[in-house]
Amino acid sequence: MDRRKFMARCLAGGLGGGLGLPLLAQVGEARAQAGLSKVIFPFAAGAGGDTLCRLIAQEIAPVLQRTVVVENRTGGDGLIGIKSVKGASPDGSMVLVTTGPTMYLLPMVETTPSFDTAKDFMPVSLLARFEFALVIGPGIDASDFKGFVAWLKAHADKTSFGVPSNGTIPHFMGSKLEKDLGIPLTRVPYRGSAPILNDIIGGHISFGITTLADALPQHRAKGVKIIAVASAERSPFAPDVPTLKESGIDLVADAWYGMWLPAGSPPEFASKLGAAASAALAKAEVKEKLTAIGLIPVGSNADGLTKELAANIALWQPIVKATGYKIEN
Repeated sequence: MDRRKFMARCLAGGLGGGLGLPLLAQVGEARAQAGLSKVIFPFAAGAGGDTLCRLIAQEIAPVLQRTVVVENRTGGDGLIGIKSVKGASPDGSMVLVTTGPTMYLLPMVETTPSFDTAKDFMPVSLLARFEFALVIGPGIDASDFKGFVAWLKAHADKTSFGVPSNGTIPHFMGSKLEKDLGIPLTRVPYRGSAPILNDIIGGHISFGITTLADALPQHRAKGVKIIAVASAERSPFAPDVPTLKESGIDLVADAWYGMWLPAGSPPEFASKLGAAASAALAKAEVKEKLTAIGLIPVGSNADGLTKELAANIALWQPIVKATGYKIEN
């Protein structure tokens, strides 16, 4: 299947073994203290994640005492940008900011994984969360999730739903819903949320699973109805909308952005970088700008990011495996 349908190595060897490693580590630490750092964001400019990167870059540059720029390296549903950091020198010059799902779903669905998150990257910090929503059109006679399920059962020929791309969290959320509800559903992949919402409004598909931030403007304008959010708790952006768990579906499927360095990077620099990013996210003006675009600032240390990643792998691995979905590479 075409990849578009889906959304440095440890220091070793040379210089006499034990004598070489400390020397190389010192060189890495020295390089990490001065010069230029590129924050690689593997998706297009202009979206919420890109704004997140640019806000953080602006805030951490003075703390790190170096120039920090954001570079968008798009393609392969995030893979091009991820691989560019995987192969980068572990000297602090390359930083990866991407969604959690790209870091745990891509290795699950590729026939030959292009990277190993635990081996190829050093965790730095969890940055911000965003939420998913189940969205229906105004022409569907249902006011809540239970009513919508009843509508689906009565309209077996109208069970198509849109997802922003194959191989994404919304894709596998749909698979989970299909299994739990016992209703055959027809998944329709799109390129982003906007065309999904347009087709929901036009009645071409019955529902969609998109980011909450993308759906909220149309929800507020009565163009579509958000009937459930997939987060653990009700969203601060839509407190009147129940969660899937409240609606009887045992699934929490929020998503998040995280920050990584290439494996083998100096731990001291990673710690300093993570602290700077978390401090930036705690600033009132940064929080205000992020919440305005539907992001919930978090911030953490490396351990927090590692635990978040492990929890998501444990949740999604059996769900993804059950679908049999794979990308040939």
